[in-house]
Amino acid sequence: MGLFQGNVRRPPSGWVNFSEGAGQSLRNLRGVLRRILLTLADQKWIYRIIVGNAIFRHMAFRFVAGETLQDAVEAARRLNQKGIFSTLDLLGENVNTEAEARAACQHYVDAIDALGDGDANNVSLKLTLMGLDISHELCMENMRRILDAARARDTFVRIDMEGTPYTQVTIDIFSRLWQEYKNVGIVLQSYLYRSEQDVALANAMGARVRLCKGAYAEPPDLAFPKKSDVDANYNRLAERLILEGNYPGLATHDEAIIEHVKAFVRERNIPLDRFEFQMLYGIRRDLQEGLVSEGFRVRVYIPYGNAWYPYFMRRLAERPANVLFFLTSLLGR
Repeated sequence: MGLFQGNVRRPPSGWVNFSEGAGQSLRNLRGVLRRILLTLADQKWIYRIIVGNAIFRHMAFRFVAGETLQDAVEAARRLNQKGIFSTLDLLGENVNTEAEARAACQHYVDAIDALGDGDANNVSLKLTLMGLDISHELCMENMRRILDAARARDTFVRIDMEGTPYTQVTIDIFSRLWQEYKNVGIVLQSYLYRSEQDVALANAMGARVRLCKGAYAEPPDLAFPKKSDVDANYNRLAERLILEGNYPGLATHDEAIIEHVKAFVRERNIPLDRFEFQMLYGIRRDLQEGLVSEGFRVRVYIPYGNAWYPYFMRRLAERPANVLFFLTSLLGR
């Protein structure tokens, strides 16, 4: 019997059942809200309405540094002054023309040049922005150009993971690039069943992994449908990456997971420079600065650009607190 357990007055069973039912209803409501927001993120007709709305733009720019490269670089410098690293991420995906893909490639070359030497500030990108939907050859050509520019600056490029239709091809292209470049990394998502095997492969390669939960709507035959299972898998994969990986980035704002990682590295006397926490621009600044004050390395992803609408909707879908913040701001105007 646990401490004081014998003296605890348990509530009636009906009250417990009501409480559990209310909790399940809340979880179901969050799941429905998440699916709605993720569906809206892909609706171009809504994008056309919202993108010109001043209220929505104001709210989106809580999560987005701005629309220009200069906005993003200035945000990175401000973070650096607080001891926080950064990764610049030009928003956009699924370009339809070669000209768009090459323009995005040139933008990343310019961004790498603007950030200067070293890995304190680096870049992250999506392969569909590099022309993956047009041809693999175009995508590879653009990636090599960006990685050459990054290698000249002794910096790093992260390939973001997109929805499951792109999971395998993203890993395949990353693996091909890894044979030529060691300044490239990959993102893996803990809500996918396959990620345990993908983490093992990346660790065996010696590649740098960014671990996140995942922000796309995926079917239950490919991804864990329950948040508790996603979180448990995240903890398992984070432990493997810390023990066996090459400087992983643990991307989460979940304080329970962060505390799990902190306890894990303390128990095993793992140096704090073996990994870094990664977070999103505009979310939990207090948590970011608190981790730095404890001696942990923190990197913030800085999204920017004109294509902010899908990103904004996915951020709202991730946490009910983001939706509440958004609605409160609307009512307060």
